[in-house]
Amino acid sequence: MPNLNSIEIKKRAIELYKLIDPCQICPRLCRAKRLHGAAGFCQVLDKAILSSALAHFGEEPPITGRGGSGTIFLSSCNAACIFCQNYQISHERIGNPVSISQLANEYLRLQAVGCENINWVTPTPHLPFLVDALASAVEQGLKIPVVYNTNGYDRVEVLRLLDGIVDIYLPDMKYGEDVWAEEYSGLKDYFTINVAAVREMYRQVGPLIINENGVAVKGLLVRHLVLPDGRSGSARIFRALAEIDPQVPVSLMAQYHPCYQAVGHPVLGRRISRHEYLKALEDFENAGFVNAFTQDYLDLEREDLFFPDFDDNERVFNHRDNREK
Repeated sequence: MPNLNSIEIKKRAIELYKLIDPCQICPRLCRAKRLHGAAGFCQVLDKAILSSALAHFGEEPPITGRGGSGTIFLSSCNAACIFCQNYQISHERIGNPVSISQLANEYLRLQAVGCENINWVTPTPHLPFLVDALASAVEQGLKIPVVYNTNGYDRVEVLRLLDGIVDIYLPDMKYGEDVWAEEYSGLKDYFTINVAAVREMYRQVGPLIINENGVAVKGLLVRHLVLPDGRSGSARIFRALAEIDPQVPVSLMAQYHPCYQAVGHPVLGRRISRHEYLKALEDFENAGFVNAFTQDYLDLEREDLFFPDFDDNERVFNHRDNREK
């Protein structure tokens, strides 16, 4: 659970509200006056937009545990990935505005049904509201850890306001080359910003700590999605992460599936091959890493069990098939 009490968490929420009018909550620094009805890149105004809140059994094993991860799926995103498998909520913004009290009640409900944690998915545009609701939920007895599940395009200055609030950081490290980050996700200077963000996350929580039940209670776990034709720049990412700590566990994902605007794309319009996934594993080991969660790459042509449908909550990530290496 957060180290700070509800009063201190509320103070952090107040500081975060200051950063959305004009908006400086993410590296885009679009400066939209969101509390005055002016939408920026993410199109989020003065309320969190909630797609769904559910016990999610498809995360990495220490995040899922036995009770599932209490996942808060938020609509919109500060990235524009043309291949986003969550495009229904990130681009089409399926979801509804919710109040602070409604969000707090969802946190408490997920704890009551036995979830292992509260998992904020794509939290950055919604941070003031999420933290404000957390202050209320902690005051009412929330005790489970908070997971910050992000694309990794985060400002260090903003992350510092989460020190003592977030227990587990679950960032993507998407691209090792800025040219691909900008072409496929509309993200400028991604690599430098991403590495700095991950370094700050590690400073706050350190390596992943798992309890006697195999469930994460604190720490950093990095996700890396292998893209076709080496476009994720895996080797450079692993070298940069190794400079932070080669003991950091990495979830090395084979689940890439061309969808949304990547369908028919000359590079991203196909699944990855076994060879491409094995090459990423080789790069991982060459960088000195040993702690990995891997996915089944033996038959990448089979039905895609990883692909979600946000029009049907029963199909949202009920299987990930992560295996500890």
